[in-house]
Amino acid sequence: MHVRRVELTDFRSYERVAVDLDPGVSVLVGQNGMGKTNLVEALGYVATLDSHRVATDAPLVRAGASSAVIRCAIVHDGRELLVELEIVPGRANRARLNRSPVRRPREVLGALRMVLFAPEDLELVRGDPSERRRYLDDLLVARQPRYAGVRADYDRVVKQRNALLRTAYLTRKVGGTRGQDLSTLAVWDQHLAYHGAELLAGRLELAAALGPHLTKAYDAVAAGRSAAVIGYASRLGESLPTDRSALEAMILESLAERRAAEIERGTTLVGPHRDDLSLQLGELPTKGYASHGESWSFALALRLAAYDLLRSDGIEPVLALDDVFAELDTDRRERLAALVSDAAQLLVTCAVPEDVPAGLRGARYDVGTGAVTRVS
Repeated sequence: MHVRRVELTDFRSYERVAVDLDPGVSVLVGQNGMGKTNLVEALGYVATLDSHRVATDAPLVRAGASSAVIRCAIVHDGRELLVELEIVPGRANRARLNRSPVRRPREVLGALRMVLFAPEDLELVRGDPSERRRYLDDLLVARQPRYAGVRADYDRVVKQRNALLRTAYLTRKVGGTRGQDLSTLAVWDQHLAYHGAELLAGRLELAAALGPHLTKAYDAVAAGRSAAVIGYASRLGESLPTDRSALEAMILESLAERRAAEIERGTTLVGPHRDDLSLQLGELPTKGYASHGESWSFALALRLAAYDLLRSDGIEPVLALDDVFAELDTDRRERLAALVSDAAQLLVTCAVPEDVPAGLRGARYDVGTGAVTRVS
């Protein structure tokens, strides 16, 4: 799989730009703030319908414009697919495949499989559980696009259930009755347990599959200085089954046990939206114990593990490394270059070309204010 061409209209700093890309290595060179990261961010948006930099779509639209458009020509197994996304802040985004509209933007997921590593990924190790849940869910969708629907259904149920609990909480707070407010809670419990079990089972299977790839990737990047371990941390307990029916029953049981606490707090306290990934170096958790260098290597290893796992599934994703080499010493640069040099398509961004190991200096593009020029 590779991206043959990407066109942006009113996306971030670009009023209009078109970039033709080849398989193999492409290096995007430009000073900070010139827009090189905007290009890989646009491709990442096609792959995940989300930005790795911001939580909302509004910053993606160029100042003064009402919408942004990403067009991406993707070649896979000799066939080309054109994906077009229109980003309209405050309204539903629109998508087309081969110039034909699709009902929901998520129907384009799977057209481009991509693994992107960026400086923001340090939050995978040091940040909130939501960052690690998103990492896991994005990878789950990349492997099996049907999980985009599972994820959307689960999020919708949690939102509806929270609204119901919030109403009951506010009614109780002002001294009213709450029986009528909670009359449909049992129905939402069933929906949450059903969709939650589906999402949780997928996450458990994925975390287990990632483990060996993570250990291998960290060992390669950090030269065997410690063993990286990943696990799934659920509030339902340890050593959970992957059977959907068993997980559904466990979620329902936990909902019943936490009912009073949920009403007291006005929010849903049970389900995979409360879970986390357990990350360890040896016997110690990374958060609070890992040095900056170890955290950076661990975050990189998480992305490389995702990349290797997709490849082991028979999926050859596009790999993008955004300003990675500037953070690494010479030895780690060379080890990373050896790991990724055989990627079907590798996109590297940097401010200083000399930061990129010689083995990865393929096609070069200079990125200036609103323009991208191929120079070699």
